[in-house]
Amino acid sequence: MDTVENQTGKVIDINRVMQMIPHRYPFLMVDKVIDVVPDLSATGVKNVTVSEPHFQGHFPQRPIMPGVLIIESMAQTAAVLVVETLGPRAEGKLVYFMSVDNARFRKPVVPGDTLFVHVVKERSRGNVWRFHGEARVDGALMAEATYAAMIMDS
Repeated sequence: MDTVENQTGKVIDINRVMQMIPHRYPFLMVDKVIDVVPDLSATGVKNVTVSEPHFQGHFPQRPIMPGVLIIESMAQTAAVLVVETLGPRAEGKLVYFMSVDNARFRKPVVPGDTLFVHVVKERSRGNVWRFHGEARVDGALMAEATYAAMIMDS
């Protein structure tokens, strides 16, 4: 069941995500990608659990998902969108951040939350892509950023 169509776009399960991008536990920040519309947008889904290693130190008394990892989940969702857009020739390539602009963290993301990371391609030129991402829990905006990335051979 690697990918299936739903009413709003393709759904990519975790096994296919791991074929498409090189990230692995503990740094894989998406569990599946839904609503994939190639060359346009996608939504990554991250089930936030207390057993993730960063919660041991951030913060033990009140675990909060680090903002940089929320931004990373945006980047990984965008990387899946890029591979889905470019096809098999892009699988396994690395996607490097070039810039992160206008990052805003509105509310904390905590264990038990399901993070929905919606990314929209703003433009692409050659191997450089620019996206806007929003991370939401239960419809509430938790974080947002605009960022650029470069696709490189691994």
